[in-house]
Amino acid sequence: MLDDTIAAIATPLGEGGLAVIRLSGAEALAVADRSFAPAGEGSVKPSAAATHTIHFGHVVRDGQTVDEALLAVMRAPRTFTREDVVEITCHGGILAAKMVLDTVLANGARLAEPGEFTRRAFLNGRIDLAQAEAVADLIHSRTELALRAANEQLAGKLSQRINKLRDEMLETLAHVEAHIDFPEEDIAPDTLSQLIARLEHGVAFMDELLRTAHEGQILRRGIRAAIIGRPNAGKSSLLNQLLGHDRAIVSAIPGTTRDTIAETANIRGLPVVFIDTAGLREAGDEVELEGVRRSRETLQQAEFILHVFDAAEPLTPGDEQHLAEFADKKRILVRNKIDLPARLQFPSGLEAPLVDVCCLTGQGIEPLKDAIKELVWSGEIKAGMLQVMINSRHQDALNRARAATLLTLEALRENKTLELVALDLRIAVNAVGEIVGQTTTDDLLDLIFSQFCIGK
Repeated sequence: MLDDTIAAIATPLGEGGLAVIRLSGAEALAVADRSFAPAGEGSVKPSAAATHTIHFGHVVRDGQTVDEALLAVMRAPRTFTREDVVEITCHGGILAAKMVLDTVLANGARLAEPGEFTRRAFLNGRIDLAQAEAVADLIHSRTELALRAANEQLAGKLSQRINKLRDEMLETLAHVEAHIDFPEEDIAPDTLSQLIARLEHGVAFMDELLRTAHEGQILRRGIRAAIIGRPNAGKSSLLNQLLGHDRAIVSAIPGTTRDTIAETANIRGLPVVFIDTAGLREAGDEVELEGVRRSRETLQQAEFILHVFDAAEPLTPGDEQHLAEFADKKRILVRNKIDLPARLQFPSGLEAPLVDVCCLTGQGIEPLKDAIKELVWSGEIKAGMLQVMINSRHQDALNRARAATLLTLEALRENKTLELVALDLRIAVNAVGEIVGQTTTDDLLDLIFSQFCIGK
């Protein structure tokens, strides 16, 4: 497939000022010659153009002008894919971009698969697998912190540490295999101590990386928070305050929210998906019954809850039931309407943060954001942490590498046969190599790159 020349629209579909159609492959310039008519004095066809230059002209098909465009020529290896790359910038809009794409496809290119440009960059050695994943993270970033973490990984900060770990494990494996080849020579005690110390250092480093998995997943996919409470407690008003704009309908009529509403907000740099739910009470009709059912379902999926109460109303038996029911869930108790005379008193012994707010004026919203950040992310968010935040695939590989390394250490300490030591250590080395793509399979690559958009 690397022999094919691929093409795709690299910008989002829809109305806009510009659209970009990207080509990559050995025949990219030849396809451009057949698709593009340069204009202006001294103009040259794409295949004769110097690298990293831009040319004005028209995309032409069957003698008819498709669109006025700019064409960028980028010759291998100084390109994203390390292949010849052509990018055609035409007018935005679904039809214009599609007609330009159809033109290059008719002239010899093949429609790219999801993530195929990035996959070629990996296969051609421009980036490793961890950096390729960072491209997708960069595109999907929803906060500045997530963007910075993706940029650090794209720059190779995680890859450098993983490669160092793998090199140290390979060096240990080489020592072990050398003694397998020469069985008459036992491993000297000093050498054995050094090998064990190196592996112990590797396990400690894996533990350090594994501790970043939870925070890394929060930055990449966000964390889900369900906003629950009695009807008319102010759940929808709280959602609007946290988002900074009116998203949910607010009404004095209880039961206004009949369905769940999910929106993402940037809370102290963390992407938090807030879900406004129907009020928890006995449903009055089938629609409200379905809303309450969906609220219950959302509660099961949420990582934590914001339990909203009306400060001007005393606790009801239903409130006390829900306080007990969700005691095992991460939660923040939100006492709303503090501008009104207080009638709400909580029972003693509640182990949950309590924040007073007034959703009418916005009072208390900033302290609530601080409480949310402290609940989901303990400690300061440091720049060094952003460099090594692993994803779930990295976490799985490191867990397998760690388990195999611990078996290796056990075998070395107990002087077991070196063939068993080498077997476990080879498993660990291969698992670490999966992170950066040193050891991988086509199925794994298909899984990773299928999650990319077409054109990236």
